[in-house]
Amino acid sequence: MKDVHANMQLSKENDTTGAAWRAAPERSNMAMLRIMTWISLRLGRPAGRVVLHLITAYFLLFAPDSRGASRDYLARVLGRRVRVSDLYRHIFTFAATIHDRVYLLNNRFDMFDIEVSGDRMVTDLLADGRGLFLIGAHMGSFEVMRALGRQHAGLDVAMAMFEGNARKVNQMLNAISPMAQQDVIALGQVDSMLKISACLDRGTAVGMLADRRFGGDVMRTMPFLGGQADLPLGPFRMAAVLRRPVVFMTGLYMGGSRYRIHFEPLADFSKLQAGERQQAIQQAMERYVGLLEKHCRQTPYNWFNFFRFWHADSAAASAGKAGE
Repeated sequence: MKDVHANMQLSKENDTTGAAWRAAPERSNMAMLRIMTWISLRLGRPAGRVVLHLITAYFLLFAPDSRGASRDYLARVLGRRVRVSDLYRHIFTFAATIHDRVYLLNNRFDMFDIEVSGDRMVTDLLADGRGLFLIGAHMGSFEVMRALGRQHAGLDVAMAMFEGNARKVNQMLNAISPMAQQDVIALGQVDSMLKISACLDRGTAVGMLADRRFGGDVMRTMPFLGGQADLPLGPFRMAAVLRRPVVFMTGLYMGGSRYRIHFEPLADFSKLQAGERQQAIQQAMERYVGLLEKHCRQTPYNWFNFFRFWHADSAAASAGKAGE
């Protein structure tokens, strides 16, 4: 339970205060995660999901900030008054994707019905051996996409994230499965760009989540779901500097044991001409927001930013709409 709490606490960072969330004390409980892993692998997924309902009820009752952020987002995307059942479903979907990591990291792919669209495009782009960027959001499960990479030879996927998060993810992976591949690149270090470039040169796809601040990164205000929100330039700038194609990715949880993976073209920075970089980055960010908004509307309970995301004026407008 505390491990899920840690994930939701990290999701509550406030962009108006910079990257203060990275300084939050470590709250994850590896012993609890190992117990959950034991229950899941020995007693089966149904027994583990019973525990998920208890966790969901706990956060619905005792995490008012996360509950308020969920209500704000759901009011925007659903366009109606948010019910308690909506909040419950949102939190449960998040918990379910974390729980399923236990099985995915232990190579239990047979337990899931995974539908994939756009994978042929990714294979074609990787054929030149220069790699590509997979840019997504805190939506659905990234682990299910890395599982796809482990299932299919030639599709190697590494995740780039900040050092503190990378360390936490590695601890989690080790607690779930000591044999799990540690394909995480830490950002914010002197050689981070070199490691990413080397990874790309090996033909690897590098994944980043672009709906959250990247350290001291410059933010750009973008219209999103009827309000104004700040998104980081970092992921798009890095892809432009390294002149690689970019694909939007998302692994959506569809309920039960079903996942739907989408790969969609986002930008191609490989043939940028002099003076075109800034315009290309802006167009890529606009395309990214459009795709994120589309998937939020289609599967609204899959977006997991449990913190104040929109500017105060647009958040107030949403609250007023939800109360109508």
